[in-house]
Amino acid sequence: MSTYWSIIQQWFNETFSTPLFNIGGEEISILWILKAIMLLIFVSILARGVKRFLKNYLLVLLRIDEGTREVVGTLSSLGLGTLGCIIVLQGLGLDLASFAVVVGGLGVGIGFGLQEITRNLVSGLTLLGESKLKVGDLIEFQGHLGYIQEISLRSTVIKTFEGSQLVIPNTDLTSQPVENWNYENCQGRIEISIGVAYNSDLLLVTELLLEAAFLEQEVLPNPSPKVVFVEYGDNALIFELWVWVANIENRKFIKSSLNFIIEYKFRQGGISIPFPQRELWVKNVESLQLNTLQNIPDKSPISHHITLKDSLKSFPCFQHLDELELRKLIEAGSRRHLKKDEIFINRGEYDSHFCIVLLGQIQAIYETKKVSRLLFTFNQGDYFGELPLLLEIPYPTTMSASEDTQLFLLGKTCFQNLLDQYPYLEKEIATELVKRQEALEEHQNSLKEMGLIDDEYLKNPVVWIRKRLSQIFNLS
Repeated sequence: MSTYWSIIQQWFNETFSTPLFNIGGEEISILWILKAIMLLIFVSILARGVKRFLKNYLLVLLRIDEGTREVVGTLSSLGLGTLGCIIVLQGLGLDLASFAVVVGGLGVGIGFGLQEITRNLVSGLTLLGESKLKVGDLIEFQGHLGYIQEISLRSTVIKTFEGSQLVIPNTDLTSQPVENWNYENCQGRIEISIGVAYNSDLLLVTELLLEAAFLEQEVLPNPSPKVVFVEYGDNALIFELWVWVANIENRKFIKSSLNFIIEYKFRQGGISIPFPQRELWVKNVESLQLNTLQNIPDKSPISHHITLKDSLKSFPCFQHLDELELRKLIEAGSRRHLKKDEIFINRGEYDSHFCIVLLGQIQAIYETKKVSRLLFTFNQGDYFGELPLLLEIPYPTTMSASEDTQLFLLGKTCFQNLLDQYPYLEKEIATELVKRQEALEEHQNSLKEMGLIDDEYLKNPVVWIRKRLSQIFNLS
């Protein structure tokens, strides 16, 4: 056995310790190369760890901004990595000074061959040193808008609003114009172009545009919105509405909201938005009319489709909302489609939604191991979920669809925002809930025993529900 291990040891020494070549006065073997690789990997891991520690922990405790943390972390990592490589090579006996001239010559050749990479490295150091662009800045580059996620030595990563990561060479960022919305702050101006008919009252147009601007909550009062008469267009008088907002990254949503408001205001004020018109000269009119009459299809009765706006408008608590307010309500809520016998929520589960039945039917079934009893049926136009929302308790019943059903859901936060914006809804919703008093009477005693309601509710439910709304949503 000892002879066998001696043979293996001798083979190992001959294979891994035998010099392959000589550099800088040091004999290079396979074992030397493996040691160098392991030590250089350790230096690389150490450099990355130092960068992560500085960026995510130490500099955060010192309250250094994110951009400066990225600069300090990257430069520290680069310096430590370079110093570590030199120490490792010299520690292994390699005399770097002996082949400095050779390395310099190779550097010139490599520099010509890798000019683009070298330029990106220099540009990366420039970006990190100048701090004109920092991690976390909102920038726009070649039509792409997003936040800087990382600045490395070769490239910069931008997190776009579409969810993708855009990798840009640093040379492009230093040699081309970049719009930095975070250089001083994140404020910005939004311009909306709109055309009106030539016979429009221009003073009324200006007034309605300014009213639309002040109706949008994201628009800043200072600088105040401006209306600019741009030009006489081919088919319309062209105006621009200028507004300033605090968070320019939301400009698409703000612009969409302003367009909705402007259209509504113009429609209410009788201001028409023209469209391009052209004159057509048609020959053989009689023949065209005859062919048209012969090809007219039979008209079938058109069924009236009930929209979500009409459905919500039928609820007493939403009857006073205008089109703009209904649009916000529709955007804040969500729709849920249930198939027949599909369970919306099981008994004992939590769900903080105010639910409106748009189509179909929902059954509330009280289920235990021994009992399964139908308690309530919610048809089109009914709502449920107010008790779990108000009392902050799990559902006492299983909610199941008895047929294909469509629900409109308002979450707790959406419900809170709705009550904050329209305080009168608090009383109306409380009044509507009390109308279902008869259906809830059989559960009052059990809820009282559980300590979830008290005598105040039994005396005046409206006051109790309004008080409960204020407690849950912190309404003033």
